[in-house]
Amino acid sequence: MANRLSKRTPRVTLPGAASLLVITMLMAQVLGFFRVKLINANFLLENTDVYFAAFKIPDFFFYVLAAGVLGVVLIPILSERMYKSDRRGVWQLSNNLMNLLALVTLAIGVIILIFAEQLIGIVLPDPNVSQLADATAMLRLVAFNPFFFTISGILTSTQQVFGRFFFFAITPLVYNLAIIVSIFIFKDSSIGIVGLGIGALVGGMLQLSVAGLGVLGLNFHWKPEIKFKNKDFKKILQQLPARSLDQGVDSVNSIVETNRANLLGQGVISSYENAFVLHTAPILLIGSSISTAAFPRLTERISQGRVDLFRKEFINVLRVLMWIAVPTMIIAFFCRGYLARIIYTKGSPQIALILGFLSVAIFFRIIFALLTRYFYAHKDSTTPLIISVFAIALNIILVFTLAREEAYGVAGLGLAQSITSGTEVLVLGTVIYLRDKKIFTKEFWEYSIKLVSVSGFSMIVAFIMLQILPLLADDAGFFVLGSKLTAIATIVAATHVGVSALFGIKEATDFISKIKKLVLSPVKLQ
Repeated sequence: MANRLSKRTPRVTLPGAASLLVITMLMAQVLGFFRVKLINANFLLENTDVYFAAFKIPDFFFYVLAAGVLGVVLIPILSERMYKSDRRGVWQLSNNLMNLLALVTLAIGVIILIFAEQLIGIVLPDPNVSQLADATAMLRLVAFNPFFFTISGILTSTQQVFGRFFFFAITPLVYNLAIIVSIFIFKDSSIGIVGLGIGALVGGMLQLSVAGLGVLGLNFHWKPEIKFKNKDFKKILQQLPARSLDQGVDSVNSIVETNRANLLGQGVISSYENAFVLHTAPILLIGSSISTAAFPRLTERISQGRVDLFRKEFINVLRVLMWIAVPTMIIAFFCRGYLARIIYTKGSPQIALILGFLSVAIFFRIIFALLTRYFYAHKDSTTPLIISVFAIALNIILVFTLAREEAYGVAGLGLAQSITSGTEVLVLGTVIYLRDKKIFTKEFWEYSIKLVSVSGFSMIVAFIMLQILPLLADDAGFFVLGSKLTAIATIVAATHVGVSALFGIKEATDFISKIKKLVLSPVKLQ
């Protein structure tokens, strides 16, 4: 049966899917970076606070209602159908879920539209008259974005089961481009910052259109029906509450952080969001893209009953993520000043300060992206939920404890994130080990110890490079800042690879072999 499926449906390889996702995710992060940079350059801090706050409510509803079920719940069940060559069943499930969530998100959109002013007060306490008007108008413009994101998310998640990753990968590009275009259209107009809400609305519609193109040739036919008696659809609905709560508490945490940042002073929301964007970029680029590419394969191994292959492939991906995450974290910490000045041209020590405390979270969040998929591949959404609720509760307590003027101030927001992410990964890893004591072998722990030793050398080199190429007060411009940042990052990364190879770390030797093959292989001329 598996052979028949492979002949009928050409499947993209894991390295191929990961490469596609990394490339497009990189493009999305670059666009996202420039989007924030352009917003910083063209609007006042008072207005950018409004922009960042206005998106928290629709994001909350999207994550609660849909984001949790997409991919991690939907893909494993669809993969089982696909393994049985049941293409029709795959689309029936997707059609059912799409119709149900479409109705719910449309209703939520109407609620946001009507009660926008009351809802914005939750995120942005005590705004002035201008801020309240702009935030309310922007929230109403993006009220139906959860609907657009949900439908496009279901379509692209289903496409992944067919081995089609391209449209899933490019939808964020379309969304970011729409907002960037709106910056140039509305920056000098009477609409001002509210125009970015128009850009986000158009971006949401375009994202749905692109996702729709991805189903061409996959024999999908939409039907206005919801078959609640479908056995697999019942499974999805049973797991939906746990995933919704999981994503919901994450969004509540984001709202609490924004609320707390606002109380610390004007512009603090923008500073924290800028630092958060810088810290999130490598998490999405490395953790999310590689884990997303690996997830269908992992769920397929479970469907086949090949626990041994699942265990092997899971650990292989985990090792790669850890190996890449270490130098990423080190570069983010030591180069935080450069990164802050690049994203906020006018210079913001506050952004650099927050990013420094967030840098540790980069490592753990990259690992977290894969650890949660261990449970989702086993169709267990309850365990990650329980751990997530605990972690978010911990983060909220830490935010109110550390993010006070008499404590760490705004830096406390970053410190709370790092402590929470480290705790969450530790707990998830412990539960995985208790369930499968064969998964973390002696070889894995030896690898981890070597990686810690390698990181020490990389940190020393990063410190030395920062003395050679310090961030000067008059350093400005993308070329000056970018060239220094690139030089430091390149030397640190090269050190990480070289020392890893000396320690016999397989990921480094494989990487070097691939580079040698790429550079030294002869080019065949036609």
